[in-house]
Amino acid sequence: MKIIGLVTEDFRFFHLMVRFLKERGEPFVSLGLDDPIPENVGAIITTNAEREGVRFENIISDGDPDIAFKAARSVLRGKRFSRVVVGIDPGRTPGIAVIGDGRIIDTELVYCPEDVTETLARMTRNLDFDLMLIRVGHGDPTNRNRIIHAVWSLADEVEIVDESKTTKKTVTPDIDAAILIAFTSGEKVVVQPEVCPTPGEVRDIKRLSRIESGGRFTISTELASQVAIGKISLAEAVESYQKE
Repeated sequence: MKIIGLVTEDFRFFHLMVRFLKERGEPFVSLGLDDPIPENVGAIITTNAEREGVRFENIISDGDPDIAFKAARSVLRGKRFSRVVVGIDPGRTPGIAVIGDGRIIDTELVYCPEDVTETLARMTRNLDFDLMLIRVGHGDPTNRNRIIHAVWSLADEVEIVDESKTTKKTVTPDIDAAILIAFTSGEKVVVQPEVCPTPGEVRDIKRLSRIESGGRFTISTELASQVAIGKISLAEAVESYQKE
């Protein structure tokens, strides 16, 4: 059985990674930069700064122990995925699920549609694959379209999935919905859709701005519309209104 090799002289990263691997019962061997790599090591985890000093084919360099571990496990299971499918449950706190060749690789919850891009790039940066298909649930059209705009450059293909078949009451509904969306075929998106917030969504943002300002004022409809399409954050809109 192939195991993980931890190669680092970074004291802090070493202890973070060792604790992380031990908590998960993952077999590994700790090595110095000049130590020979045993034949049973299938993937090396190290830091970005030390990567160039390690001579090995399968090297994972990432400061985040969780990302490094998941990437190393993917390498041990099989180096390359023919297709990675990403399921995204839209909304103000989107759930993300990454599936590689039918296996769940990673899941995460983010706190606004625009955060999806950076989070997804981080979740997949150590994965080797031929194609990425992103499937987004059809509900919440405004946030759905914001997400599609945000991830458009990352995807080889984008589909919109009927969420009515994926809704279930669970402890982690956004994540579980994202997993189901990833496994459900949808309608291919050819052109990026326009983001058109409803009057009700704009009114709700104005209401939230009054709470954000401590009841001192309500931002304008124009600023609320900019928040609704993801151009600025609510905090930025409140700050801008104060300066007017």
